[in-house]
Amino acid sequence: MMATADAVWSEEVLRVYGTCLYPAALRMTGNAPDAEDLVQETLAKALAASARFERGTNLNAWLRRIMVNTFISGYRRSQCEPKYVTRYAVVSQPFGAQSPGGSAEDQAVGGLLDPEVIQALRELPDRHRIVVYLADMQGLGYRQISALTGIPLGTVKSSLHRARYTLRAALGAYAPD
Repeated sequence: MMATADAVWSEEVLRVYGTCLYPAALRMTGNAPDAEDLVQETLAKALAASARFERGTNLNAWLRRIMVNTFISGYRRSQCEPKYVTRYAVVSQPFGAQSPGGSAEDQAVGGLLDPEVIQALRELPDRHRIVVYLADMQGLGYRQISALTGIPLGTVKSSLHRARYTLRAALGAYAPD
């Protein structure tokens, strides 16, 4: 006997998947409140689009793809947001920022990487930076990255190769062989 569609989207099932999504959301946003918001927004979008989910396919991969797309869209949207003035300085409040002083990207890699490496990563095109982040910082494979981002497998491989080549060229003096 097949389960009803309601069983797929039950509160308990969504809680389990929300728990599974949280570590990846935390790595993307760099802080717990934004990770919780990202997971909640992901699940809300999944519920809204539940009619498009094909039974028998991988629900976890579908949810992760929604989460990555949500994060990327939020980040891009934040780049267009106007700056606001605080009492002390003009700052921007990008998607995922915990405090007015920095972006989620800065918080995620700020303590892990040197400023030269961070700057080299920022200079990469968006697709390359996303692929490098998912492959080298989250440890995902080509197929997983392709499934999460919707980028074809061959393009994932070439983007990762080009991004690493560009990083090696930019950081040649920083980390000589």
